[in-house]
Amino acid sequence: MSGIRWAYAINQWKPQFDDFVRREQHERALKTISIAGFEGVELTYGTGRWEPLGNPQQLAANFGSVAGFGEFLRSCAVDAVSSWYWDPAERSMEDLTGPLSPLAEADAPAIAQRAGLLAGALAELGGSVLLVRPVPGAGDVEPLDDDALARVAACWDAAGRTTAEHGIRLALHVDFLSALRRDHVPALLDRTDPALVGLALDTGELTAGGIDPLGVIERSGDRIWHVQFKDALAVDDAGEYLQPHAHWTVRVRGGAREVPRWFAEPGADGGLVDFPAVTRALLGAGYSGWIVVESDQSPHPAASALLAGYHVQRELRPLVEEEPA
Repeated sequence: MSGIRWAYAINQWKPQFDDFVRREQHERALKTISIAGFEGVELTYGTGRWEPLGNPQQLAANFGSVAGFGEFLRSCAVDAVSSWYWDPAERSMEDLTGPLSPLAEADAPAIAQRAGLLAGALAELGGSVLLVRPVPGAGDVEPLDDDALARVAACWDAAGRTTAEHGIRLALHVDFLSALRRDHVPALLDRTDPALVGLALDTGELTAGGIDPLGVIERSGDRIWHVQFKDALAVDDAGEYLQPHAHWTVRVRGGAREVPRWFAEPGADGGLVDFPAVTRALLGAGYSGWIVVESDQSPHPAASALLAGYHVQRELRPLVEEEPA
């Protein structure tokens, strides 16, 4: 039987900077995740008083300690924090540091140090993978040449060594705005140490970027260390990801077509991802680990979690739990 476990990403409950900050809100969200059939939760890095679940310092400030947050999780019938997503371009109020870039050699030690801090807390909370945004958006940096890819690879190899000291794997999460989109993904992955750095397969981000997740599994199945299941409702086939500040102009505002919502929970009407096919391909590649389901800023977070849970229980979990012939 497969070693796949199911978790849910809590990011969809925080649509605005100052939302989702009270303990009772966290309790309702975690209990919804649990009743939907998920045993883990994925956190997203954040900083400051409005991000009580954003980093180890804030967890300690709001729950007494990292272990105290673990007790809170279990009181809501959630077993573990499966994973943590971190973009080093996020500044840190706790450390009084600005954005860090994997393209800058001078930032590599600080990135490795921060990765180690997150990995230590993640290990304490029963998790296994730190997801990282490996490079900025395509419209915000110069095209990546061989020298740039070498710097990025060296940065994440160093960070992977640090997370491995805590028993945590490091996985590169490539979103549809990434400067690694299309051919650059294997170009970077092939330059990293396969013992230290893996790939996070995000079905929605890849599909929105015009990349077939099945092709990624076929080529790099042995490097996939983490999986995120979300559906894509549209594809950026006009190359809008190359615009400066595309996070706001394309992802948030929808780009020239004013796409109302790029992503949704698995099974949503109009979804473009074939989740049974992806699940079978992952099983065929021998994947064993967390599959984190998300809907990415759902307008109805609890409903999306429950609908996703229904899809997992009725359509996907039976595929995973079938005994091999």
